[in-house]
Amino acid sequence: MKKSIALLLSLLLVVSALAAVTSCSQEKKAYTVGVCQLIQHTALDAATEGFKKALEDELGAQVNVIVKNASGDSNVCTTIVNGFVAQGVDLIMANATPALQAAAAATDTIPILGTSVTEYGTALDITDFKGTVGGNISGTSDLAPLDEQAQMVKDLFPSASKVGILYCSSEANSIYQVKMVTQYLKELGFTVTAYSFTDSNDVSSVTATACAANDVLYIPTDNVAASNTEAIANVALDAKTPIIAGEEGICKGCGVATLSINYYDLGYATGKMAAKILKGEAKISEMPIEYAPQVTKKYNKANCEALNVTIPEGYIEITD
Repeated sequence: MKKSIALLLSLLLVVSALAAVTSCSQEKKAYTVGVCQLIQHTALDAATEGFKKALEDELGAQVNVIVKNASGDSNVCTTIVNGFVAQGVDLIMANATPALQAAAAATDTIPILGTSVTEYGTALDITDFKGTVGGNISGTSDLAPLDEQAQMVKDLFPSASKVGILYCSSEANSIYQVKMVTQYLKELGFTVTAYSFTDSNDVSSVTATACAANDVLYIPTDNVAASNTEAIANVALDAKTPIIAGEEGICKGCGVATLSINYYDLGYATGKMAAKILKGEAKISEMPIEYAPQVTKKYNKANCEALNVTIPEGYIEITD
């Protein structure tokens, strides 16, 4: 009897030890997260940094974040995410629409979070999108209120009659924004014409054409435009044509004013979503798309002075 009791106690001790080891290993589980960023520019860089900081705050040394940049090439996005899938990462963060599209095509099992994506229904070809993608995809949207941006054009340039919209024809979410903001601008009485470029090679020539025919230009949250603001500014400032931008980075480079979100905060929100998924606190299939917590009216002081644009109260100067 004593031997049985001793054996039982020994077994209990072994089980307890194994449970403690298992619990400890679960608590210290390491996660690998792959980030595919479409291109390097201020907005996307900030989103990636915010994402990394949130994971650091939530998981500390438990998470290893691998960041790879596709240099603006959607084919490279595909190569990057296929590499993440082969590596067996625990989660993929897709920074910008082409990165999200590549990730969605690469896996239907690994959780995918998008950020800097304007409209998920458009990006993923979902008819009658209701706000939750389902499956293995969720994320955050960088969509600012387009109707308020259109009103900004009216408020700052009440005597203008023609507005040109610059965008890249290969970016699905730029096309969505162009469609929506065109409607809002027309309702405000403007004549609106859209001008598309295919890549950085024709940005300057398309900008020159748009400036020659319009009083004001509008640029949505477009990655090619964001990567070519210097080329756009050289043309627009010389033509004395002001630009309203869809986000702060573009405005800082070539615009006069914007109603912008904070991309670092957007990335941080995406990182918090990732932490919940990795820790098992939320199911990605049930997570609705999240949006930036606030938008801010900002202006580019140097460009406003160069173009004699008077900015009313309520705008914040963009600084380095």
